Amino acid sequence: MGAVAEAWPGFLTFARWGGGLFVIGYGLSAAWRALHPGESLDAASAAGRGGSVAAALGTMAALTLLNPHVYLDVTMLGTIANGHGQGGRWWFYAGAVTASAVWFSVLGLGSRRLAPFFSRPRSWQVLDGLIALVMGTIGVGLLLGG
Repeated sequence: MGAVAEAWPGFLTFARWGGGLFVIGYGLSAAWRALHPGESLDAASAAGRGGSVAAALGTMAALTLLNPHVYLDVTMLGTIANGHGQGGRWWFYAGAVTASAVWFSVLGLGSRRLAPFFSRPRSWQVLDGLIALVMGTIGVGLLLGG
């Protein structure tokens, strides 16, 4: 990322604006779901059918690769790891991988425990409202250069 930013000084501004607009768009989508419970933007969901595997993989790729925090995290983690010296950076890497594995395991197990709570439409409405608030705040922060 450093090489790209050095070769194209406007890249960081482009990435900040692109990421900010994407995150705000995602927040607006969550706000729409919160304000219109039971309705769906997706015709397949509205018809009571699940989406295709390709659509799910495409959404997953977009939410991962278009997320500006992914690139910030990669850059930041690399910079922090390099500060630990040659031997210490591998321990830092092992800790980051372990923390990620623990986080996603807890998230998966927690989702099982929270399934009864999220069986109620109102729970999803509240969650979508919180997501809209967080994404809007992050997006505006990116656009303002924060």
